[in-house]
Amino acid sequence: MSQRASKILPILLLFAAILTAPAQAQKIGYTNQQALLNNMPEMKEVQKKMQKAAKQQQRQMRRKRQKLQKRLKQYQQQRSLLDSTARRQRERKLRQRQRELRQSSRKSQQRLRQRRRKLMQPLLKNLQSAINLVANRRNIDMVVRSQALLFVKQNSDQVVNITSDVASELGITLNQNPGTPSPSVNPSTPSPTGGGGGGR
Repeated sequence: MSQRASKILPILLLFAAILTAPAQAQKIGYTNQQALLNNMPEMKEVQKKMQKAAKQQQRQMRRKRQKLQKRLKQYQQQRSLLDSTARRQRERKLRQRQRELRQSSRKSQQRLRQRRRKLMQPLLKNLQSAINLVANRRNIDMVVRSQALLFVKQNSDQVVNITSDVASELGITLNQNPGTPSPSVNPSTPSPTGGGGGGR
């Protein structure tokens, strides 16, 4: 599923739930997943490990780039001494090295993303469990991310913010206001990897 589709889907599900609701309206909860994750103590360890991994890969890529730059410089210095066949061979090898460097960079980024997903899995599992417990306790039919909300009627009994309740369930204190998101939320802001709202 594309990133854009993953952002639109919660909104569509929310509208579908409202439109298909029975005579007694469904109760919908929303939570600021990013604020919760940022304040979980395990998140600091994840960030620390990711920073270490990123720095290590940056050093490796820097060495590879420096090696390629050295070969390019050597070729430029020797080019006038080579015949056309030798020049074509050297240039072909250099282009191949450049392609390998780009591929190596892409693979490095992919490995970092995979490592982050793996490290985040336990946090997302704990967060989802807390959301489920709060939703069941408060008789909530559906939970969505606050980023999916464009408008919430003030003092609504059918759409409620459960971020503080989830934080209490996790045993954490929020350092940022988990209140209703502004209607001007930037749609280009990436969603956290994995996880999401969960109903009962």
